[in-house]
Amino acid sequence: MRVSSQGVTVVTLLADPDAPTEIAQRMARTLPDRLADKSGQGRRFEVEVVSEPFTSGTEDPPTLMRRMMDRGGAENWDIVVALTDLPLHSHGRKLVVDLSHEHGLALLSLPSLGGLRLQTRARRAVEEAVLSLAGPRATGAERPPQSQPLLGPFAGRLAPIHPGPVGEQETADLRYVVSGPRGYLRMLVGMVRANRPWRLVPGLSKALAAALATGAVATVNSTTWSLAEALSTPRLVIAMVGSVGLMIGWLIVDAQLWDRSTEVSREARLRARLYNASTVVTVGIGVLVCYVGLMVINLVWALFILNDRVFASMTRTPLHATEYWTLSWFVASVATVGGALGSGLESDEAIRAAAYSKREQERRRVLQDDHGD
Repeated sequence: MRVSSQGVTVVTLLADPDAPTEIAQRMARTLPDRLADKSGQGRRFEVEVVSEPFTSGTEDPPTLMRRMMDRGGAENWDIVVALTDLPLHSHGRKLVVDLSHEHGLALLSLPSLGGLRLQTRARRAVEEAVLSLAGPRATGAERPPQSQPLLGPFAGRLAPIHPGPVGEQETADLRYVVSGPRGYLRMLVGMVRANRPWRLVPGLSKALAAALATGAVATVNSTTWSLAEALSTPRLVIAMVGSVGLMIGWLIVDAQLWDRSTEVSREARLRARLYNASTVVTVGIGVLVCYVGLMVINLVWALFILNDRVFASMTRTPLHATEYWTLSWFVASVATVGGALGSGLESDEAIRAAAYSKREQERRRVLQDDHGD
């Protein structure tokens, strides 16, 4: 690893666009001081953020490490820490971080850190990686021992982090991976977090307009009143699950969100399953948020528009709080079905933009181009 003159180590955070860049920019504000305090010996650090899609066209960690090495050499950077929101795999295992002490490189897959306290975990991981790369052991020609303690920022009760195999021809000399069901769950949560499922709500304007219109009409329909009063709680639950499931399935099928791997390897199949699981959870969370929003809006609309005497004359039931709640619940299910039909008016690009991070959209565009060829 090179060290700049005047005792200043230049650290570059090479981040994929969107969420990784935002995380890198936030941590860059305090990272130089924190690194200086932890490293001691009067060392100083300069941190700069470079936002570019460095993972474009590949998910292969050795290829990405070579790209980082070439980029860092061309720009004369001392240490390069790359952040991506793509889940990376190596030798059939889910990658947490790759390090090259000889070249001053670290490749961090953010989904492997999980979905909670991501900013804090990412900052700690970057700090430990930089300190390891900038330390005296990083300047030697020997490969660092596999027991080198970097597990702190990554490990926890929810995921078994351990050193992974590194090929002799690879740029990396130290690798940490996650495995097992808990590791799969942590990676899945991190992928869903990267997709930001809450953005699905404002991203589907036509579907929401159809759902709101359906709910407004259904709320003042006497047939809807009678059905809501006649349905038991289990049937209301079934209606809710059915409408939400229909909306999720329709969005995935209509916008072609299902990932179909053209590779026959076991690793490719496992990777496709992970992507599809994250798609279902991402869209599911977004649809559930829409459903709850529709319930609240329908309840407010019912409180404003319904007349208790008219309602009682049609249903032979007084209009009390329970009736308002039951009607709003049932109408939300009906409106969700209307929203599913309205989502057909959305372009596939709009749905993908609402459901996925920018880097995941790029990955899927590349796959579609490959299938088209």
